[in-house]
Amino acid sequence: MDSNNSGDRSERLETLVQQLCHYNAKQQITKTENETSSSQNSSSVAVSSTKRAAVLVCLFEGNDGDLRVFLTKRSSTLSSHAGEVALPGGKREETDADDVETALREAKEEIGLDSSLVDVVTVLEPFVTKNGMTVVPVISILPNRKAFIPAPSAAEVDTIFDAPLEMFLKDENRRAEEKEWMGNKYLLHYFDYEAEGKKYVIWALTAGILIHAASVVYQRPPAFLERRPKFWSGSCS
Repeated sequence: MDSNNSGDRSERLETLVQQLCHYNAKQQITKTENETSSSQNSSSVAVSSTKRAAVLVCLFEGNDGDLRVFLTKRSSTLSSHAGEVALPGGKREETDADDVETALREAKEEIGLDSSLVDVVTVLEPFVTKNGMTVVPVISILPNRKAFIPAPSAAEVDTIFDAPLEMFLKDENRRAEEKEWMGNKYLLHYFDYEAEGKKYVIWALTAGILIHAASVVYQRPPAFLERRPKFWSGSCS
């Protein structure tokens, strides 16, 4: 993956990059096999660029040395998921070369994050939503936090904030609701978080992606029962 800013990385970030690059090499084989199997199974959700999206899990070191991730609160005027917390990202366009380009383009449009400031280090397994949208999490590193000046898109984003990634492995400020889909029960997780006097709820697909990303980064499972929904087929181990 990209390494434009390798000279700016701390020792911890450099170690993380090396760890995730190894993960990427292993997962690309699995991803290819899964997509091939999916295309051959008529009962599976079709993976296509027309129903494909990507989100950017952009990590950086906080003032205390903890790993943090950028999140947005979507505009209250949007037609879908208005006012919800989300990762920067969106639907793939025909001109996008791949999922990485989709995630970087959307992050630039939504929060003003220039791709030259980040190093993309891995692509995680895709998640599939109930309506058949394939969502691909792209993990990147921002070596120099001070170089990024957030610029939210007025049409799409109300607020940009960040949260500690490890929070999504802890059983604190978390609640869960049992749901059922086609006879299969699963847990919908909600994480309550406060930043600069504002309260946020991080839940559903965004929470699921961050639980998985945190598990990969910290190389340990969450301290709570996860019980993923079956339709998140791409994230199942």
